[in-house]
Amino acid sequence: MSKAFPLDGTYVRLSDGADATPIEAGGDFWERIEDRTELHDGRLLMVFHVTRDNLHWERHPAGDEILYLISGAMSVVLDEGKARQRKVRLKPGEAFIVPRGVWHTFDIERDGDLLAITRGAGTEHR
Repeated sequence: MSKAFPLDGTYVRLSDGADATPIEAGGDFWERIEDRTELHDGRLLMVFHVTRDNLHWERHPAGDEILYLISGAMSVVLDEGKARQRKVRLKPGEAFIVPRGVWHTFDIERDGDLLAITRGAGTEHR
């Protein structure tokens, strides 16, 4: 792609090699991720507008996830098993690495934008 594009509607696939490829992200992108075998290697870079309305739990068994808060205020909530949850508060300009396979969600204090880099393969939602 030789033109500018928004990261909130387009993901970028960072291959395990040297390539970066824009990928259109439709509404069913994550539900169909296992069908997209071309996305199973490398990582996906994306920006989400996070609000209190779009919360869900997810985990990424194929690799760690890097989260970088661009704007807003939020905490990453980690399910550490045995009914234990841990919150890590992020301020704009701060990053956090979610360990591989850990269920996580967000506690949004103020709507904002979140940049994420993760492996797509095996991503699960609950």
